[in-house]
Amino acid sequence: MPFDALRSSSSPAVYVGASPEAPGSNAPIGIFDSGLGGLSVLRAVRAALPDERLIYAADSLYAPYGERDDDFIADRTLAICEWLVSQGAKALVVACNTATSQSIAQARERLAVPVIGVEPGIKPAAITSQTRVVGVLATAVTLRSARFQALAERHTGDCRFILQPGHGLVQAVERCDTDSPELVALLRSYVQPMLDANADTLVLGCTHYPFLDEAIRSIAGDRLTLVDTSIAIARQLERQLDSFGLRAMPAQTHDQVQDQTQAQAIELPRFYSTNDGKALRQLAASLLGLDVAVEHVVIPSRRALGLESDPV
Repeated sequence: MPFDALRSSSSPAVYVGASPEAPGSNAPIGIFDSGLGGLSVLRAVRAALPDERLIYAADSLYAPYGERDDDFIADRTLAICEWLVSQGAKALVVACNTATSQSIAQARERLAVPVIGVEPGIKPAAITSQTRVVGVLATAVTLRSARFQALAERHTGDCRFILQPGHGLVQAVERCDTDSPELVALLRSYVQPMLDANADTLVLGCTHYPFLDEAIRSIAGDRLTLVDTSIAIARQLERQLDSFGLRAMPAQTHDQVQDQTQAQAIELPRFYSTNDGKALRQLAASLLGLDVAVEHVVIPSRRALGLESDPV
């Protein structure tokens, strides 16, 4: 049964088909991104929901999604979401703007768990901007999607949006480059025209981009308010968990736990990557302060198998 059917029911919330564990148990939340950008969402979720167990899956072998076709994005998104559910996830966060824009409706229709997506912060940016000029930095796929176009049209009003595809930025973050001279030069080519047009607000329309905030600040100083929606995503997840009785019970406090090492291990997210995971581990350590192992996982899908069978 699709989760939307459960959502529309007037009967008490019933959790169907997602996990053998009962609602409100310690079942994990699955967070998925095409690569490393979803770590910005994971950071916000850990802060808002410290008692929840988390599984993070990075499809870095096939990143970036922003340069893939729509069918490939949908194929991989559904495959990885289904894999996370098979790992017992009670709720999913598609922490990728590109995957959300192309595939969120299909994921919600197919899966019997809450599925929270992400979208660029157009509405808060339109509210925030004083000059009424807003820059939007996102992947080309996100910017061309019908979902994004509808969102922008709803909030345009007297506000002008400058849409800029962030070619090369996801790749930079994937290789843990957040401040090289080459990266700053690329960012400058995207941000400076916005400043020249009197923009005072910049929407970070990809979950990779919050890791570039310091580099953006080195170019724009205080002239741009940066809009990152990861905190709003965590709050929406919290509302969904509470609504359907899926919230984890509070963990024991540390003074109640004899084995502190074991307690800390329980609290750490589990990380998986479809490539070797080195960049994921490095970024988790440098930007989140998490020294964790990253397990390699093979998640087959129709389009991925097609790529692997192609001659080099």
